[in-house]
Amino acid sequence: MKKRVGLALSLLLAASTVLGACGAEEGSKESGKTSDFKVGMVTDEGGIDDKSFNQSAWEGITKFGKENNLDEGKGFKYLQSTAQAEYEPNVTKFAEAGYNLTYGIGFKLEDTIQKAAGQYPDSHFALVDSLLLDEKFQPVSMDNVVTLTFQEEQGSFLAGAVAAKHSKSNKIGFVGGINSPLIKKFENGFKAGAKAVNPNVEVLAQYAESFSAPDKGATIASTMYDKGADIIYIAAGGTGNGVFTEAKNRKKKGQDVWVIGVDRDQHEEGMPENVTLTSMVKRVDIATYETTKQAMEGKFPGGKDVVFGLKEDGIKLAKGNLSDEEMKLADEWKAKILSGEVKVPKTDEEFKSFSVK
Repeated sequence: MKKRVGLALSLLLAASTVLGACGAEEGSKESGKTSDFKVGMVTDEGGIDDKSFNQSAWEGITKFGKENNLDEGKGFKYLQSTAQAEYEPNVTKFAEAGYNLTYGIGFKLEDTIQKAAGQYPDSHFALVDSLLLDEKFQPVSMDNVVTLTFQEEQGSFLAGAVAAKHSKSNKIGFVGGINSPLIKKFENGFKAGAKAVNPNVEVLAQYAESFSAPDKGATIASTMYDKGADIIYIAAGGTGNGVFTEAKNRKKKGQDVWVIGVDRDQHEEGMPENVTLTSMVKRVDIATYETTKQAMEGKFPGGKDVVFGLKEDGIKLAKGNLSDEEMKLADEWKAKILSGEVKVPKTDEEFKSFSVK
């Protein structure tokens, strides 16, 4: 079983200075120069400009590459997958080219990363998110693989709490990408937060079964808004862009509707109509930055699951259009989660038995 590790991200945010030659020498396979280190990233079908998950991961790698004078396109590079069949060849390209570290972005690349790790035992791999979970909800992997996972249910709880507080219709929605244990964490956390604040709020939930179908996202959002939902929380990658489009079109016509973004602060995605109420920010950029730094320093955390939650500042709620009162409400629930007073549900079964004293 992998070791589960929490990181103090407030410290990581300060650790963005250029690495010295000593650290580079430890991490390089060849001459020990910083310029010899190479890191690659393979996206899922959402693409590099999904305004969400993949983009955030690439921002962390890009920041690292520029700070360490790596050449973009060589020292740090991404390959975009437009279909699942491209995962394996894309990951293999980096491994065959001698890249020191290769990222698979999203749980859909898990099997590919596991297979590549076995074929290239001298290479390092990192997977953002995981579905191969043991009975304690922890990923199981190999010594040359690190998984970077997040306590999305915690941030989603806060999103649900402020949504229930802000809603005028007493009806809110959730749009997920692929129905999976990972996205269920978003849904159940959101529903729990909403019910904790207002037991009578109605939460509509639907999955698009894709992270790259904005048209389907728009259709689902249209149905939910027609049913009276005035706020929709998205956890759907590029599919969520369609929810923003639908919300903006309705806002232009005078309808008071909102979107809660995910992964990145998606305030700009709601402009110019200003439909982003808040965003559940998942600091994938910090996760990829720090893991790449460790790999180049020769401190790659292989065989571990590095966890990012509220405690580590790896999950947060953006201010967006929330009032000071709503932000205070979020802070109060955050304190209850951190103290252990509130245990946020991840699964459907846990949600069924969820209650707030």
